[in-house]
Amino acid sequence: MTCHVCGAKMEPVVSDLPFKLSDQAIVILQGVSVLQCAGCREFLIEDSVMSRIDAILEKIDSTAKVEIIRFAA
Repeated sequence: MTCHVCGAKMEPVVSDLPFKLSDQAIVILQGVSVLQCAGCREFLIEDSVMSRIDAILEKIDSTAKVEIIRFAA
């Protein structure tokens, strides 16, 4: 797959990603599989991974200010 920003090759990597649930709550998912551009570092989350992320985020207690969760591949 090629990057939609610069046209370089997208490569699979594992990364930690923050998700802002509200003005007060942030969740960091550790170990998320993404495709990252070798040129400009743009990244892409595949649909199957995003579906799992959505399911995890729906279960989060939004009263916590910061929560760190290990994303099991």
